[in-house]
Amino acid sequence: MRDAIKLSLAQARELAMAAMHGRGFGEAEAAATVEALLGAERDGLPSHGLSRLPFYLDQAASGKVDASAVPQVETDGAVVRVDARHGLAFPAVERGLEAGYQCVAQAGVAAVSIAHSHHFGVAGAPVEAAARRGYLALAFSNAPSAMAPWGGKLPLFGTNPVAFACPRRDGDPLLIDLSLSKVARGKVMLAKIKGEPIPEGWALDTGGRVTTDPDAAIAGSMVPAGDAKGAALALMVELLTAGLTGSNFGFQASSFFDAEGEPPGIAQLMLLIDPQRFSQSFVDHAESLFAAMLDQPGVRIPGERRFQLRREQDDTVTLSTDLVAALEQHAAFAGQS
Repeated sequence: MRDAIKLSLAQARELAMAAMHGRGFGEAEAAATVEALLGAERDGLPSHGLSRLPFYLDQAASGKVDASAVPQVETDGAVVRVDARHGLAFPAVERGLEAGYQCVAQAGVAAVSIAHSHHFGVAGAPVEAAARRGYLALAFSNAPSAMAPWGGKLPLFGTNPVAFACPRRDGDPLLIDLSLSKVARGKVMLAKIKGEPIPEGWALDTGGRVTTDPDAAIAGSMVPAGDAKGAALALMVELLTAGLTGSNFGFQASSFFDAEGEPPGIAQLMLLIDPQRFSQSFVDHAESLFAAMLDQPGVRIPGERRFQLRREQDDTVTLSTDLVAALEQHAAFAGQS
């Protein structure tokens, strides 16, 4: 990376926390956000890491994100309803999961919905956390419009990440984490920031033509994974998230990448399942499937690459000098009215 600086995780955490305090975020809300972004950096996912933070902070400065918002949580049987109140998603996810764990321990299943939310970050992170507690977990989020319905040209659906995690007998869980576009839109934004082209097949321009220009891609439409099937799944996620919570559908939501307009107000849904309530032999039975997969050369369990990258990381993070400067500028607002 050109014009970059290497920081220890402790230094990066301190800088990011100072930037969030500079824009008025409380301690708990800032900590939930910074830890999620550092987790993305450690997993080799910089498109969802600290590069996102200046966007969040610019939006807090403009009022598009409410830095003072504290998520509200209501529990109704096995249903947990969280209102993010147009703050960032990470504190709402954290508090929703806390309540969800209590529900799943009692009922065997739990559904956690998050309304009036923001960028979900790495969708695999909350389901991985649940799987490490022994639960099966699914997560869905909608997002500002970036994909057209199949056969159309006008984006209506978000790239709408889907994640799933399954506990294993030993070691790391199975982890599936994917965008319903061929790639996450954050990768296009990262290419734009770096001034680099994107590969063919990622996106279409406003005329529905294949493009390698990240600006044309952002103005146009992401290509759905699996073509018509991916577009259908994106529609499903819109209904499971924004539909259930009365939040904004993708075509109603403002951008995650600028400080203009109203809050995005999108939504998430997380499902937790205690497999032991269905079958005491679940883990052993699942391991027989994984063993059959691994009998074939070249096959690996989903998530293995991410966990391997995590283990190989040292306790540093490499950030562009522009990003460091932006965070320092936001931190300088601390104590100002």
